[in-house]
Amino acid sequence: MGFHQPQRIAELAVEAGARKVNLPLVNMLVLGFLGGAFIAMGFLLDIRVVAGLPHEWGTIKALLGAAVFPVGLILLIIAGGELLTGNMMAVSIACLSRKIKVQQLLTNWFWITISNFIGSLFVAYLFGHVIGLTEGEPYLATTISMAGAKIDAGFWASLISGIGCNWLVGLAVWLSYGADDITGKILAIWFPILAFVAIGFQHVVANMFVIPAAIFAGSFTWGQYLTNFIAVFIGNAIGGGVFVAMIYWIAYIGNVQPVVAEGNNLYAIKNKQRR
Repeated sequence: MGFHQPQRIAELAVEAGARKVNLPLVNMLVLGFLGGAFIAMGFLLDIRVVAGLPHEWGTIKALLGAAVFPVGLILLIIAGGELLTGNMMAVSIACLSRKIKVQQLLTNWFWITISNFIGSLFVAYLFGHVIGLTEGEPYLATTISMAGAKIDAGFWASLISGIGCNWLVGLAVWLSYGADDITGKILAIWFPILAFVAIGFQHVVANMFVIPAAIFAGSFTWGQYLTNFIAVFIGNAIGGGVFVAMIYWIAYIGNVQPVVAEGNNLYAIKNKQRR
């Protein structure tokens, strides 16, 4: 399985971020809808797998659910889709590299947030509520428990949890840019996503599914969801935009420049001269 060195991954991330903001609005909305729906399906699969398992299994239940959750991001990266948390990394590093403007970053985040929410809500309402995949027992109890844990965490705990989440999700997308084939991309995505789910970090798009699913079932309120959304959104933005995009921009782009070595296509790194 071929892969790229970190310097090249940084360049690919910048290119990806620039492409994302230049998508036509219709494409952005359609792909954002798919992104939200795919993440919601991954979470729905998690619930369907763990709900019937014995309580005595403890953390093994969480591990099994976390092991199937990555299907959402795998579908998104390989089949196509736009995800807010991934864009918080890719679009941010493109902005830091001055390939795009801050206004383009904010516009992209706005429309992807809206379209991710619509996609997540579609799965929560149609599959979770209408068909009842999150409302028959034991699935209802699991859905309410998962949603309640996120809401009850409080603002600051949710924000900090969001940082940890998108540090890992941003790295999953970052690693996927480093793989040349489907198998490599799947492996690159799988383990960081498994880690964030097993740890219990909060993901703003995943929460767009599970909390509304619980609301449709008669638990919690939209006001409680909005408070959680704001906290996790901020945390995810810091996790992807600072702990992945900014750190790697400093390491591989901001203070260094790629130089094509004579006679081949290898990249060398030369320190920028400071005046």
